[in-house]
Amino acid sequence: MKNIIFVAPPAAGKGTQSQMISERYNIPHISTGSILRNEIASNSELGYKIQQEIELGNLVNDTLIIELLLKRLQNNDCINGYILDGFPRTINQAILYDKILEESESQIDYVFYLKLPMEEAFKRIVGRLTCSSCQAVYNYMYDSTKPKVEGHCDKCNGLLVKRDDDTIEVFEKRFQVYSNETVPLIDYYKKQNKLYEIDSSISKEYTFEQIISILDNGDKND
Repeated sequence: MKNIIFVAPPAAGKGTQSQMISERYNIPHISTGSILRNEIASNSELGYKIQQEIELGNLVNDTLIIELLLKRLQNNDCINGYILDGFPRTINQAILYDKILEESESQIDYVFYLKLPMEEAFKRIVGRLTCSSCQAVYNYMYDSTKPKVEGHCDKCNGLLVKRDDDTIEVFEKRFQVYSNETVPLIDYYKKQNKLYEIDSSISKEYTFEQIISILDNGDKND
């Protein structure tokens, strides 16, 4: 069984690693954001409640999030494990989820903490540029990923644009939320002897190799 959680700052590559692990081990990559959107699209009573909360500008409460997550985990594709993306985000969510797992005689097996210095995260996000035509991604803060011609894609010569949320202001807000709400999860799972720290600043390939080494060898912390 491989039930996996990622704890990671913005731009650490959590989504990329989740997808790579999903493909290698044939276990689902479960995004809480996607779960919410799918439930709303289903026109269910629960989906209606969620839509109301969102329209009012409220955060979806922990009880609803966990209810939806448990519903998703009942699918057959989760029998051999799953990867949670975007959950838990807070200590309260983690505690509630652990209680439910204990009642169902299940557990989280691995928590991967993708370490990335704030300065590196800043460069990855604020320096990111995307081709408006072919969607190729560049970064002007790294020599290896700069476009050959400033403002133009190397592949199709399309114009390079910056996403609306790739700004200094948005980055600072996202990192502050991460620091206040998500960082405490590191100690929480470390005390449970489930946390594995991995340097994600080197490359996505290096990060992936470290993760699969742990998963393939059944490595457990002493």
